[in-house]
Amino acid sequence: MASGNQLVHEKLDQAVGILREQDVDLWLTLVRETLLTSDPSLDLIAGTYCAWQGAFLVSATGERIAIVGRFDVPSVEELGAYSEVVGYDESIRPALRSAIERLDPRSIALNYSESDPAADGLSHGLWLVLSETLAGSPYAGRLVSSERIVNALRGRKSPFEVARIKAAAEATEEIFEVVTRGLGPEMSELEIAALIHEEVSQRGLGYAWDRDHCPAVNAGPEKKVGHSAPGELRTRRGELLHIDFGVERDDYCSDLQRVWYCLDESETVPPPDVEQAWRALWESVDAGITALRPGVTGWEVDAAARESLVAAGYPEPMYALGHQLGRTAHDGGTVLAPRWDRYGTAPFGIVEEGNVFTVEYGTAVPGRGYVGLEEDVVVTRDGVEWLSTPQRELWLVP
Repeated sequence: MASGNQLVHEKLDQAVGILREQDVDLWLTLVRETLLTSDPSLDLIAGTYCAWQGAFLVSATGERIAIVGRFDVPSVEELGAYSEVVGYDESIRPALRSAIERLDPRSIALNYSESDPAADGLSHGLWLVLSETLAGSPYAGRLVSSERIVNALRGRKSPFEVARIKAAAEATEEIFEVVTRGLGPEMSELEIAALIHEEVSQRGLGYAWDRDHCPAVNAGPEKKVGHSAPGELRTRRGELLHIDFGVERDDYCSDLQRVWYCLDESETVPPPDVEQAWRALWESVDAGITALRPGVTGWEVDAAARESLVAAGYPEPMYALGHQLGRTAHDGGTVLAPRWDRYGTAPFGIVEEGNVFTVEYGTAVPGRGYVGLEEDVVVTRDGVEWLSTPQRELWLVP
C-alpha cells in the first residue's frame, strides 16, 4: 500500500473509533473545489483534491461514503478506503441527501469550528448548500461541530506519522549543524538564511511555514523578535544569534529553535547574564515537560512552565508554551497555552497519548539578544519522548 493510502486508511479507522467514543453517528466533511479552498482534514481522509464539490461521510457503524464529481471518482476509488464511492454530474445534493437519509444519523458532525482553524474548513457558501439540501428533513436540526472529532484525529498521531515528524526534526538538526560550521562574526541574517535555503534545496525538502520567514534569524539585541524576515543585522562578538526554523519532509513538519553565542575576544564561556537566562528557560521548559502527560489540560502544562520562568525573575511570555505539530507547523487541537480569550477553547483541551507538541519559551537578554528554546516531543503513556535532540548547552561561535 502506498504511504499516502496507508495514512488515509489509518486515519479513517481512527475516525470510526473516535465517533463511537464521542457518541456521534456521522462525520460529514463537505468540500468545494479544493485547489482554491482546501479543508484541513482532506489530506487525512482522502489524500487527494476535489475538482468539484465533494462530501466525505464516515459513520460510527464503520460505513464510509465518498460523493464526488464524476472525474474525481477514479482517484478516490484507488484509495480502497471507502465502502462506497458515488459520482455525480449535475448536482451533489440528491446523492448527499439520499446517503444521509439511508444512514439516518441522530447527530451529524460537520466541518466547522469557532476555535480551531484545523476543524473549520466549511465555507459559508457550502453551509447554505447543505441547509438547502436538508431543508424539510429532521437532519437539518442535527448538525454539530466536528471540532472534537478533528482534534482527536489530528492529535492522535499514528506511529507512521510520528516517524515522519521525527525524520523532519532530524533533517532540521542536520541543517543546524551546517549553520554551526559556517558561522562567524559579522555574518548577516540574510547570509545565514541563504545558507539554510541552500541546504533545504539540496536535500529536496519543503518549509514548515512561509519561506520568506523560514528561517527567522535574529542577530543581536537590536532585532525585534517575532514573525519577521531576516535582514541586514550581523552577528557580533558578545552577542546572541537565535534561529527559528522547520522543514516539511514527506508531508510532515518540524519546528525548532536554536541559539548561538559569539564569544568576545577575551571569553571562553558565555557571560553570567546569558548563562542565567539559559538555565531559567530550561528550568521552565522542564517544568512544563514534567507536567505534560495524558489527561491534563493544555493550560495546566503552560502554567507549570510559566510560573517557573516568572519566579526566576523573567517577564511572562506573551504566547503559549507549545502547539501541536504534524502536517502543518501549527496543527490545531489542544494548545499548551494560558486561558486567554485569543486561544478560545484550545487551552482547555485534554492532552492525549500520541499528541506531538512543540515546547518553547524565550526571553531577551539586554545588550545581548534573544534566547529562545523550542523542541519537538510526542506524548507517551507515562510522559513524553523527545523527537528532537534537546539543545541543553549554548552553541559557541569562537
